Amino acid sequence: MGLGALLWGATPAFATSPTVEAAREAEPQGSGYRNVVETTEMLQDVGGGLKVSMRVVTLVPNRGYTPIQVTVHNSGGQPRPVRLSINAQGRLIERSLELAPRERTVTWLMLPADLQSGTLTMSSPGLDTASRGFYLDGARGARVMVLGDVKAFEAATGLVYSPENVEPLVATRFVEPRTAPRELAAYAGYDAVLVTVPADQVPDDVWAVLETYAVSGGKLVLDQPPANPRLRLPLLQDDKAELSPYGFGFVRQFRECRKQEPGCGFSLWEDTQRSQSVVTPAGPPPRWERHDLLNDGRLPLLSSARAPVGRFLLLIFLFTLAVGPGGWMLARSKGPLAVLIAVPSLAVLTSLGLVAWSVLVDGFNVHAARYSLTLLDRERSRAVTVGINAWYANLAEDGMRMPGSSVLLSARDPEEPPRFLDWTNGLAVKNSFLPSRSYREWGELAVVPSRARLTVHEAGGGVRVQNALGAPLKGGTVKLDGRFWTLPELEDGAEGAATPLDAAPEDLLGMEHEPLSRFADGVMPLSRALEDGAFVARLGGRGFTPTAALDVELEAALHVVRGQAEEARR
Repeated sequence: MGLGALLWGATPAFATSPTVEAAREAEPQGSGYRNVVETTEMLQDVGGGLKVSMRVVTLVPNRGYTPIQVTVHNSGGQPRPVRLSINAQGRLIERSLELAPRERTVTWLMLPADLQSGTLTMSSPGLDTASRGFYLDGARGARVMVLGDVKAFEAATGLVYSPENVEPLVATRFVEPRTAPRELAAYAGYDAVLVTVPADQVPDDVWAVLETYAVSGGKLVLDQPPANPRLRLPLLQDDKAELSPYGFGFVRQFRECRKQEPGCGFSLWEDTQRSQSVVTPAGPPPRWERHDLLNDGRLPLLSSARAPVGRFLLLIFLFTLAVGPGGWMLARSKGPLAVLIAVPSLAVLTSLGLVAWSVLVDGFNVHAARYSLTLLDRERSRAVTVGINAWYANLAEDGMRMPGSSVLLSARDPEEPPRFLDWTNGLAVKNSFLPSRSYREWGELAVVPSRARLTVHEAGGGVRVQNALGAPLKGGTVKLDGRFWTLPELEDGAEGAATPLDAAPEDLLGMEHEPLSRFADGVMPLSRALEDGAFVARLGGRGFTPTAALDVELEAALHVVRGQAEEARR
């Protein structure tokens, strides 16, 4: 049984969330679409047979990263190393390439979505540097990436171009399928991705990324579904269904909407109104409003999320009393010389007290709280994870690295964002990944290889459980032969007895409100009723996302994992 069967059963029925119901009841602002027209701009000729062009006036997504398309052509007879970089508001985004003789390649630079302008620069050893400024388009409302052209989009959706004075249902960006991005970060920020061309016109590696986009929380829409959709979307349970839940996301196939009113265009708009993101990190309040709440009213996930300002002010106040009234009394009783000796001594002691508090209490470690939701796809040996991580670093943490099958998401209006992103091999974050003495939250989407599993077997009329999930087991529930069992607390690799339950527990996740509020509708796939053989486990440790490799002092952690139990042979 696959992951899709585990989550939705053999004949799944799609249950709409409150977000979708609200979208259906709401009247859309318009009935057409707005096409953000992209133009091709050439950088000045730098000689050496090297030419570079870029697509500008690109549609910025609501979150994540804007993929900037750059084409590089080496018409010479020698291989050429090329460095492409975007400088925007003091932040540098770059990618390095190695072009073979007479090679033409299309590549993508991922610009954080909070930036809407910058300067693209191309450099290569022995050649002049070329650069060009650009601006992007931040349209309001729903934003859709379309793999195909305008004609195919209009035929698929029935939408027409909206006049300037009419608010459209969606804003669109068109991408050629054969040169589409091969990284998850390029798609994760858009509200939906629509494929209008036949399946055989999309390269296999692009299909792989689109499937990863859907399973990690995206809304993938197919105008011309393949004859056997499961070949490219293996978790589909009903390959003829119009709308199917797919991991943390959804897959829509334009079938019934062609026969109904208001048609496929309205269905596409509905899809964009679903949960805008499966994980929503919160940003700190502005510096002039420092308090216990974050900028959207939520509480920090870390108890050490603020510098001990109150204690420091107390030490400073005591120092002020000592050198003010205390100094005046000392001068009257001992004379001015005693004041000249006492005041510097008190200043040194106060400074040492501040330093001692920072070293002995806070230390030099990075403090973190880590929470995540994971779907284990045992048949494909992978873990699909959405996570939220809270960080507090006493000393700045400069960098970390993410693979191409993952996405690092910041708050909507990040404060002191990283200054250097290198997309050459996945994402390398350098320079101020975590500023010193600042609370930060980062969201993560990740689809990574995993052999994690939970093994069960019957023994003496009961059930024995072996924890092979790669982290301490803190509890959970498994359903076997129609009965529910409570999972014991076990260290990784340990075995213990499960406890029988009379009925399914009301709360499968066991996660408190504050981390839960970051996941929006991401909890739905894990909180569905358990099918036979399925389990939901609560784990400690650092979780499955790539940032788990960072050395931190873990203050809190909870990772909820859903999968299919493996029955051991005895």
